[in-house]
Amino acid sequence: MRSTSKAAVLVAAGLVLVAGCGGAQNDGKEAAGRAGKPSATPSTGLTHIPGVGEKLRSRIPADSRQVVAVYGDGENATTSTVVLYTKGSNTEDKGGETKSGDAKGGGDTWSRERSWQAHNGKRGWTLHHHVGDKRSPVGVYTLSDAGGVLPDPGAKLPYTASAAFTPPSYWAKRTRHDFDYVIAIDYNRAKGVSPLDPTRPEGESKGGGIWLHMDHGSGTSGCVSLPKSGMRYLLRTLDPAQHPVVIMGDKAHLEG
Repeated sequence: MRSTSKAAVLVAAGLVLVAGCGGAQNDGKEAAGRAGKPSATPSTGLTHIPGVGEKLRSRIPADSRQVVAVYGDGENATTSTVVLYTKGSNTEDKGGETKSGDAKGGGDTWSRERSWQAHNGKRGWTLHHHVGDKRSPVGVYTLSDAGGVLPDPGAKLPYTASAAFTPPSYWAKRTRHDFDYVIAIDYNRAKGVSPLDPTRPEGESKGGGIWLHMDHGSGTSGCVSLPKSGMRYLLRTLDPAQHPVVIMGDKAHLEG
């Protein structure tokens, strides 16, 4: 674990978990359609990330070779699809896990590697996220730190294992494992620290504690949740040397 004191981590955990991600109830019905699902896209040789317009595409760092795209089904929908894209060649290890190629080579086209059904904010998406709005922030954000209740599964990102990730006891039972694995989305947070760190560089009102984490079957307080298998795969695949980012939003905002 990082060199953060146990007391500081516990305080940070309380602030992040209550004011940030997660949640115990679903505020509305699940979206009926899967309008944002990019299932018809080719799997290799892509010149750009499908379904993403120039406005957001231009915000992808030039050196980024791994993109986690979150395609929301609608501005007010709780359902989405997460797709991992990698730039350049990939190889598979003996366990069948995909490993990205050398960041200095491997070509300039994108490949669609894996996808998972997911959930986002209980009230959908927003361009102007703030504390308590129950919406996920639209945008492009770096991915630099990870952690969770469970031991490090072999993550390439710096990983903090701590019981401090455990959700509060008053949350619904189905949320008890939400933070077994998490990947911090660098929205209004300090990079290079545990996802539990409560620092909000742009102020508390803009919210924070926005993570990729494990799914409990309904909307979140602003995070993006996906199956345990998906989280394990991303943790073992996202590599700081590849400068991974997440592009997230509903279909209209992504294409705009």
